[in-house]
Amino acid sequence: MSSEPSLSGPVPDDTRPDSHPELARFAASLSFGLDEFQRAACAALEDGHGVLVCAPTGAGKTVVGEFAVHLALMGGTKCFYTTPIKALSNQKYADLVAVHGVESVGLLTGDSSINADAPIVVMTTEVVRNMIYANSSALNGLSYVVMDEVHYLADRFRGAVWEEVILHLDPAVRLVSLSATVSNAEEFGDWIQAVRGDTTVIVDEHRPVPLWQHMLVGNRMFDLFDGSAPNDGRREVNPALARYIRQREVVDLSGPGRGHRGRSERGGGPPVSRPELIRRLDADGLLPAIDFIFSRAGCDAALAQCRRSGLDLLGPERAAAVDEVVDRFVADLAPDDRDVLGVDDWRTGLRRGFAAHHAGMLPAFRHAVEELFVRGLVQMVFATETLALGINMPARSVVLERLVKYNGEAHVDLTPGEFTQLTGRAGRRGIDIEGHAVVVFAPGMQPAQVAGLAGARTFPLRSSFAPEYNMAVNLIRRVGLNGSRELLDRSFAQFQADKSVVGQSRQIDAVTRKLRKLDVELEELAGRRDIGLGGARAGDATEEGEFAGFLGYMRLRELIRTRERELKFEKRMSLQNSVVEDLFALKRGQVIGLFGGRHRGLAVVLEPASDRRDPKPLVLVDDAWAGRVGVKDFLNPPEVLGNLRLAKTVDRRTGRGRRDLASALRSSGIELPRRKQSRRSAAADDNELVDLRRQLRAHPAHGLPDHDELFRAAERRTRLVREIDALEQSIADRTATLRADFDRIVAILEELGYLVPGPDGPTVAPPGDLLTRIYSESDLLICECLRSGVWDGLQPPELAGVVAAVVYESRRDAFAGPDLAVSVPPLRTALVETHRRWRDLSRLEMRHSLDPTREPDAGFSMSIHLWASGRSLPECLAVAGDRGRPLPAGDFVRWSRQVIDLLEQIRIGAGEGDLARTARRAVSAIRRGVVAVELG
Repeated sequence: MSSEPSLSGPVPDDTRPDSHPELARFAASLSFGLDEFQRAACAALEDGHGVLVCAPTGAGKTVVGEFAVHLALMGGTKCFYTTPIKALSNQKYADLVAVHGVESVGLLTGDSSINADAPIVVMTTEVVRNMIYANSSALNGLSYVVMDEVHYLADRFRGAVWEEVILHLDPAVRLVSLSATVSNAEEFGDWIQAVRGDTTVIVDEHRPVPLWQHMLVGNRMFDLFDGSAPNDGRREVNPALARYIRQREVVDLSGPGRGHRGRSERGGGPPVSRPELIRRLDADGLLPAIDFIFSRAGCDAALAQCRRSGLDLLGPERAAAVDEVVDRFVADLAPDDRDVLGVDDWRTGLRRGFAAHHAGMLPAFRHAVEELFVRGLVQMVFATETLALGINMPARSVVLERLVKYNGEAHVDLTPGEFTQLTGRAGRRGIDIEGHAVVVFAPGMQPAQVAGLAGARTFPLRSSFAPEYNMAVNLIRRVGLNGSRELLDRSFAQFQADKSVVGQSRQIDAVTRKLRKLDVELEELAGRRDIGLGGARAGDATEEGEFAGFLGYMRLRELIRTRERELKFEKRMSLQNSVVEDLFALKRGQVIGLFGGRHRGLAVVLEPASDRRDPKPLVLVDDAWAGRVGVKDFLNPPEVLGNLRLAKTVDRRTGRGRRDLASALRSSGIELPRRKQSRRSAAADDNELVDLRRQLRAHPAHGLPDHDELFRAAERRTRLVREIDALEQSIADRTATLRADFDRIVAILEELGYLVPGPDGPTVAPPGDLLTRIYSESDLLICECLRSGVWDGLQPPELAGVVAAVVYESRRDAFAGPDLAVSVPPLRTALVETHRRWRDLSRLEMRHSLDPTREPDAGFSMSIHLWASGRSLPECLAVAGDRGRPLPAGDFVRWSRQVIDLLEQIRIGAGEGDLARTARRAVSAIRRGVVAVELG
């Protein structure tokens, strides 16, 4: 890697102390010297430029943001320090308070509001976006905005927020963008320069702490790369590692070790036990370490395995220090809640130096683990990948047990970017002279695969910007319709699309040149055969009619092929739509036939599909396999062959339960019919195709030999014309997508009365005022419910329950839908009415060719209703459980926070009235116990 940072944009000519006095003053206050990239970025800031800094994890990018804070304080202005997640905001707030004092620093995260009028305010990025849309007075005097982890704009759920802030901030505000190393940093910097003015782009690929890559095979540690190979920029896999793995595979295939293979491939953990793994790392001096396990259950299982062992990494004296920290973090928890949360078991692991860290834990537990880890009182953390997202918990080494993770829909391979982000935690600056990344070998894992991930330098940053309802009304209120479209044209998404269009335009020019050259060849060939070309020529108009001459004949052939493809596509789409509709309509207990490649036989529906767009009912096949089937499993719409009476609760989790169900299905008397035969092709009944074929047969060129050189040249010409058409269509699609989606959103908002059409473009109507204040994935649905009054008259716990349905999302396939057994009639009625509004809205969205709003999910509604009614934590966790397991406490707190956040938006947006008062009381009712502890 290069040790010198690359810079573009306005670069300071001189970074000497006398030319940058504030940088000299700032540097003197630090306990370490500045790296060259830090010094260059800070000097650019002092010279009045914005900066984009791209550097590896742990390189010290945040120093540049801290210098922006220093400049704001010295200049008597304001600085906002934005982060992507609340935990990182809390951490940065504590860091800045330690340097500048509690009076100078504030915190705004939605959950917390501390000293909001301070000159330095730390906040999540959504908060500053909302300030901009609300024209908040807090923006007065703002001189710097630090956007930490700005590469989050690639996040498909929240990334648009970063672009909105970058585009909307006053031009006088200097932007300090801090990013992980990305391969298209210059492209990103070019965009920021285009929309924000002079910006210095600094890219530094040097890791201050070198990272060594290893593989642990059994109990043997190997370097991943060959250290003896010539250093020519390419790194070869260590031959000793590859040889040892081949030897093991031979033994595994011929001996009892074959059992290990099955366990590992099913994700049951690495062949080496976790205590053995920790002892091996400890013996090599590689602790403290983070072991990334891509499931919460896996993290908890690893921790339990260590607790059962005799492993102790601390000793009595340091265990006492652990107790002090634990006591502080659990002090506000009620005794009963401590029992429910398993405080004693959690403490047992911590006192011996190991812990788990994942989103299912109570946030207080996670924060305690983070503090203990930083203080060296936890030596091994089993974590999900969320730990890699900005939290300051570096380790000496990082362990990866698998190279596959579940992304919410399927098990997918880690990307090079994810691998880099995870292993980037290894190596503590100022503590370790080197970091270590250890991949635990499992059967089937290839060293070349690991080397490919470890050797990838960076990953590209792609925009996820897309217009939404709240964005649309806020944009139109601020800058009008034309201004909104212009702003969309300035987005990074459009910038990237336009940049790719340049390349495609060059392709069109190149293909067009080939086409003209081929036309000359065709002229010569046709002249020798005494055949007129006629038809449409490259760049020429024809006076002989579209199908005259030889090229007209070739045009007819191409139209026939195109029409045949269209008919096949229409038939396939018609069948697919029928499959979608029929799959979604399947009811519990109905029996269908499966004829797919994976499974064949009778199948009974155990759970209906929940998503109309991609219906996947849960079925059990007569061979005892149970799982979800989708459109890809059916060539024809599923036919209901009969019904099987099912018990209220069926056992599909155990082998015995599945076998009993399969036996009942086979004994039901329902028979599997033969696979349906497709009916005759639609081409035979298509008048357009019949007419084209008639013209082809009657054409004078129809009798020419098909193998003639002229035909071959004409076919090449057809392919070139087709290529040009495809490129032109791609350009049109790329350049129009954002505007087209925005116009569809505007059309829906006009149809529903949130915008009022006018000669100069739409204006925001009174209902649109409410929409400008609702920031949610389901913003328009929420406003429709508020406008129609379906949430009026509810008691605070009932309002909390129905609000939960539009924020909560069940994990995996546990979707509850609107028909959850809710025992409170007013809440159940409100949920049904909310679902009815969603159904109407989704039909409208599909009519306008937009993706429907996510369906409300009542899976958390009863739990939050009970909590807001004063019921106990165990009862609330049990009610919200998934697959018979209670909801993790961390999830309960996280969803409670989101319910509170939306209730606060409703309280503000609804003005003075009964609903606003109910929302306020609901928030107060939820802010108790573990929720109050976390919110402070």
